Amino acid sequence: MAPIGEKDERMGTTLADDDENESQTLWATILGEVQSSSATNLPSTKSVLVLGDNESGKTTLVARLQGVEEPKKGSGLEYYYIDVKDDYRDDQTHAGVWVLDGDPSHTGLLKFAITEENFENILVLLVASMAQPWSIMESLNKWASYLQEHVDRLKLKPEDRREYEDSLVRFFQEYTEPDENSSGNQVPSHRRDVNPLHPTASHTEEDKVLLPLGENTLSQNLGIPIVVVITKSDAISTLEKQHDFKEEHFDFIQQHIRKFCLHYGASLVYSSVKEEKNCDLLYKYLVHRIYGFPFSSPAYVVEKDCVFVPAGWDNEKKISILYENLNTMKADDCFEDVITKPITRKPIQRDAEVVAEDEQVFLMKQQSILNKQPAPGPAGMEAGKGTPTSEGMLANFFNSLLNKSTAKTPGATKADKAAVSREAAAELERLQKSKKMAPEAKPNGPDSAAS
Repeated sequence: MAPIGEKDERMGTTLADDDENESQTLWATILGEVQSSSATNLPSTKSVLVLGDNESGKTTLVARLQGVEEPKKGSGLEYYYIDVKDDYRDDQTHAGVWVLDGDPSHTGLLKFAITEENFENILVLLVASMAQPWSIMESLNKWASYLQEHVDRLKLKPEDRREYEDSLVRFFQEYTEPDENSSGNQVPSHRRDVNPLHPTASHTEEDKVLLPLGENTLSQNLGIPIVVVITKSDAISTLEKQHDFKEEHFDFIQQHIRKFCLHYGASLVYSSVKEEKNCDLLYKYLVHRIYGFPFSSPAYVVEKDCVFVPAGWDNEKKISILYENLNTMKADDCFEDVITKPITRKPIQRDAEVVAEDEQVFLMKQQSILNKQPAPGPAGMEAGKGTPTSEGMLANFFNSLLNKSTAKTPGATKADKAAVSREAAAELERLQKSKKMAPEAKPNGPDSAAS
């Protein structure tokens, strides 16, 4: 039997070991919770790239998503951010937003927005404006081609590129209609350690049968989630009033856009910042696609100015419903042939109309000019004694006319000169009688004797 002191010593050692084990277990639990919570934090590496023509409403749309009233326009490649908050987990972060200028010469700047490193964490907005519906399809196809050219130049591993493309196919195939009774504040269905932009195949649903996609669905798979946003949908009323657009025109436009979205696996949103249409819906859908937030809004294609088509919902059969309303056009007609740009006629520039001056006003102006001129000769000085009067001016005028008519008429005979002199002398005599002119103002030309 061991001494009592030894027994107590062994018991003390055992209690110390138990305390140490309990402490290690506690620290392991704390570290595990920290790791678990960090895995559920909102990532700060997500971003959105906005592409579209100038004046399509890109900057205004981003400002609305930011909650900013005064949008700031720039050039080249601009960077903004959108606040994202998870009220359920009391977490928040920023989503970066790249906005590329509408000048095609700036497409080289895409290398700063989409890289091999951030490829899996970016979503693209293709923006076009309903204010100019005739250019919608041209704009969408143009910017989609710029995006594809840039993606093809990236040095992505073939297996990674294939996985990105397959994830978009899975997202389309696994789409399910949201439960209308579900609450928008429910716990997010996606785990934060899974990238909602590129979800991986679920191991628990390996035996789940996925229907094949349509022939044209994701035929242009870029491996990047795309959302097509048609801005300024409030312009539809203006198009109806000023350009005689009918219901079938907007159905024709919509079916062309939805076919484009099918090719790229894109979502579609009609929005109007001016009338606050679908702006909040777009924000909620973006954080749903990027962060896995819950989203309960179903597709909506009834009203022509607030269309919403989530990725995975649409197909060619649903689009064909729009064909029933096409009366003066066919679904496969060329877009530019049906939705034509209105002819704006420039105002005709006409020469300024010249209004003839009243005859009496004109003559009075001429008389005023003559009165200001000095008398031509000594006779005028004698008549006015330094300041010729109007009568003297007229006498001198006819006197000089008499002299010029007789002296500068080439080939004139003496009889002709005499006739002219007689006429001038008679007119001068008439003026003298009516104005009581001085006798010294009589003509003194060389042929005055002939009168």
